[in-house]
Amino acid sequence: MLQEDSNNNLEQFFNYLDVFQKITFEDKNTIEQYLEYKTVKEGEVLIQHNKIADQIFFVCKGVLKIVSINDKGNDNIHFFFSENHFCTILKSFTEKILSNDSVIAACDAEVIVLQRNKLDALIEHLPYFKTMLDTIFQNALLNKVELRNFYLGTDATSRYQKFIERQPEIASRVSQTDIASYLGIAKQSLSRIKKNAF
Repeated sequence: MLQEDSNNNLEQFFNYLDVFQKITFEDKNTIEQYLEYKTVKEGEVLIQHNKIADQIFFVCKGVLKIVSINDKGNDNIHFFFSENHFCTILKSFTEKILSNDSVIAACDAEVIVLQRNKLDALIEHLPYFKTMLDTIFQNALLNKVELRNFYLGTDATSRYQKFIERQPEIASRVSQTDIASYLGIAKQSLSRIKKNAF
């Protein structure tokens, strides 16, 4: 990644963290030493199913998705993560167990990466960083539950309409196949819904 892009992404990262806790200039310099920058292409796997998740990603640009594979071998998309969100398979990461899901780029993306070993070392230097991350992930979990509940009990057309109203930044950048999987709608049905809606 180009240096200027890294600087912009770093500023974005710290602006997000500052919402949860003001971080001193000195601590930001320390934290920066533990971060990696990565550009990923659509379809690239960041965390693989049946592997232990050992990375946390902060999305600077683009969209990541959490995916599982059902009994028929089809992808089930559980969540999307766009800019200013952390993404990992939390249970796998925290408990060091094999992940049931994958993290995949839903479109081209730029991310800041925290490797587990580097995060552990960072927390030794700055113990409050773990407390801050715990708060961030707790809030994210509540938001994910609220978002899934938002779509419950509605028909396919209503789910799609709610999706483009609630998550327009996702709808405009991911494939129709991904949208159909996320909303639990057959791709053919989604095409028909879109045609009738516009």
